[in-house]
Amino acid sequence: MTKRVHQPREDAEFDFILRMSEVPVLAYFIGTWPKAIEPCRTMDLVVGGLADEYAGRLTVVRADIARCPDATARYEVTGAPSCVLLEEGTAVARGTGVLTGAEVRELLDARL
Repeated sequence: MTKRVHQPREDAEFDFILRMSEVPVLAYFIGTWPKAIEPCRTMDLVVGGLADEYAGRLTVVRADIARCPDATARYEVTGAPSCVLLEEGTAVARGTGVLTGAEVRELLDARL
């Protein structure tokens, strides 16, 4: 995973990253249960590349659903992997499941 992707260990750290970001945030939620591991690893590659591509225009946060349950509930995340684009803490776009780079770019480019 690229250094441009923040990986909070808990909800308080997730919220701190949101408050400190001066640009929109792509919150990428992952799961660590057996059926979620491979899809999330696939999305790691997509999201990591996009974090580099959108550097300076986007903050990327990789949040473990089990470690950030409040954020998971707040943004109504129901599956992993899930991507939620946040502007000033408000969800403005989302995608669930394994998305291609083009699909995530489409989600981002509509708002950035």
